Amino acid sequence: MPAMAKRKLSRQQAWRIEKIRAERARRAAKALQDQIPSEPDPTGGVSGIEEREGVITAHYGTQVEVETDTGGGQKGSARCHLRANLDGMVTGDRVVFCPGKPTGVVVAQLPRSTELRRPDAYGKLKAIAANIDQIAVVIAPLPKAHANLLDRYLVAAQETGAQTLIVVNKCDLLADPALAAPLEDMLKIYPSLGYPVIRCSTHSGLAGLQEALRGYTSVFVGQSGVGKTSLLNALLPEAAPQRTGALSEGSGKGTHTTTRSGLFHLPGGGHLIDSPGIREFGLGHLTRHAVESGFREFHPYLGRCRFRDCRHQSEPGCALLAAVADGLIPAQRLASYRHIIGSLDTP
Repeated sequence: MPAMAKRKLSRQQAWRIEKIRAERARRAAKALQDQIPSEPDPTGGVSGIEEREGVITAHYGTQVEVETDTGGGQKGSARCHLRANLDGMVTGDRVVFCPGKPTGVVVAQLPRSTELRRPDAYGKLKAIAANIDQIAVVIAPLPKAHANLLDRYLVAAQETGAQTLIVVNKCDLLADPALAAPLEDMLKIYPSLGYPVIRCSTHSGLAGLQEALRGYTSVFVGQSGVGKTSLLNALLPEAAPQRTGALSEGSGKGTHTTTRSGLFHLPGGGHLIDSPGIREFGLGHLTRHAVESGFREFHPYLGRCRFRDCRHQSEPGCALLAAVADGLIPAQRLASYRHIIGSLDTP
């Protein structure tokens, strides 16, 4: 019997499933609370195991740092172990935990609104950040930015449901016409597609970036060497210094330097998750139709081709080809789409 195709859940169905999952997590936490004996209180009383909600702000192997409200608008943090059955917890996850002396325990994971994933060493997709509102795709004149690589980030960001902006770092290098001309020519189409473009460096233009990050939980993504960690250090000079690295002289690519994720609070409001460097998003889990949906300007034309299985190559009656011919879709973006599809082993 042929395998049944995986049915995509509607938003209502997905919401109901997540609601049931959250209720089960709460029941599990309550059951654990009933099983753990009370601890003596140093003041002479007896304190029960208190269940709280918090956000993971850093990950240290089998332990995490959890931030929680302590009342009066104040924040506190607790170091916690992870229960053995809680696998794949990442920075930004909302959790239920029980404080302890000196170490508490995370007993349940609350539903994620969004997640950012990348392939691990075995090619399996692994979450690296959760509950993000905004993805800032960082590029730079060096290492040289390519439209296809930028579009891969944008397609992956679109799939998460978070909003996206493009950050051009090291803009001081744009004084060199040989670097500025090809980059500006590549970028000119993106504002019209709804992607804000912010130009900055660690020495200038940070006010515009700070304003774009205000009120959001954001994450910087981009190939190694574009200066994600340097931007973080410039935005948060009081935070513990993060290691930065130079470009490889042989390849011109960046060396991976950030070794763990952390959630930082921006002075002007909002939060920033610093994640390990990513050369490319893994898009192998996406279908051809999901990649199509990642190109925003394709949306009015999808489903309007003469052939239902049109691959937008040279088929007669292709709505995307006609839109390119009429100047409604940039040829650069259709070329990126074809390049991405050609790299995927997916129907």
